[in-house]
Amino acid sequence: MSAEERRDVTVTAAARPGPGAGWALLGVLVVLLLAAATRYLDQNVPALLKGTALEGVAAAIEYPVYAVVIGLVGNAVLTAAGLRDRLAGGFRTEFFIKTGLVLLGASINLKVIATAAGPAIVQAIVLITTVFLFTWWLGGRLGLEDRLRALLSAAVSICGVSAAIAAAGAVQAKREQLAYSASLVIAFALPSIFILPWLAGVFGLEGAVAGAWIGGNIDTTAAVTAAGAIVGDDALAVASIVKVTQNALIGIVTIALTAYFAFRVERRADAKRPGPGEFWRRFPKFVLGFVAASVVATWWLTTVTPAEGKATIGEVNDLRAWFLTLAFVSIGLEFRVASLKEAGWRPVGVFAAATVVNVVVALGLALLLFGGFAVT
Repeated sequence: MSAEERRDVTVTAAARPGPGAGWALLGVLVVLLLAAATRYLDQNVPALLKGTALEGVAAAIEYPVYAVVIGLVGNAVLTAAGLRDRLAGGFRTEFFIKTGLVLLGASINLKVIATAAGPAIVQAIVLITTVFLFTWWLGGRLGLEDRLRALLSAAVSICGVSAAIAAAGAVQAKREQLAYSASLVIAFALPSIFILPWLAGVFGLEGAVAGAWIGGNIDTTAAVTAAGAIVGDDALAVASIVKVTQNALIGIVTIALTAYFAFRVERRADAKRPGPGEFWRRFPKFVLGFVAASVVATWWLTTVTPAEGKATIGEVNDLRAWFLTLAFVSIGLEFRVASLKEAGWRPVGVFAAATVVNVVVALGLALLLFGGFAVT
């Protein structure tokens, strides 16, 4: 690959040129306004529909549902007005979700993280290995190009867009391949936010089992958090722990892909072996913030009265809900339909089949590893 061709490779989410800081600030303002509308609906719709036939439905709908739907509506309006791409710099899904998850760590006792870490690591290793290898194999059988196979395999087996971005840098993928993979992730993650919590209720899953299933199956951290929040606090806690455990393996997988493509696919004579620095560069740093917040909060709660601790954690949780609402709105705003039509049916078929395998294997592992798990 020539130097000129390398410049056409994407290694970050911001592959397209930005419209400027002013438009980005306007984009942030749009997200804030839509998040405020979400909070209004979440707090007032149940009361407005009380005593009607829709009372039960209104009471069951949680704020992630309102946020995603409002984001999709905003997406359609801004696209029709020709403003969406100009404002896209303000749709900071990754920043919002990572900040929200760090704040979530403050409400999770360190004992829960320590107790869940063992089964979460086992689940992550078995699930990622199984789904990645299946996706890679099926992509090969259907004749997908190796770089696209790598992106799809990483995205569906680990954590969606973030894994696809990391894999794109590792295998020197083209920006079109990353855009396509990211669109597939979002297209499959959005319905999962609503379908998996519903199925968890149909199957009668315990909160911890439902959370482990959601955390191991849905491909984006934001969608995992949304689905976990719909099921309940116990499910959200376990889903977050399972997902951040999978996120922590991004570095290992992408380093393996870097080595495989450098020494097997491309066979470049000047290729250098990836070292510890490369692992650290790809490691999702917010995982450390999540654990640190739990450590600090667990210690601090031992120094204050239960009433004071409960009040303060309540304020942190409200701030967390704001950031997660901003993230869910941004998910809806960032969704693109056009890029799903570019590569034909084969990548869609591979991603769909891998998703089915992921759903089944993740459910089995969740039942095996988290059955009877107590979130305290």
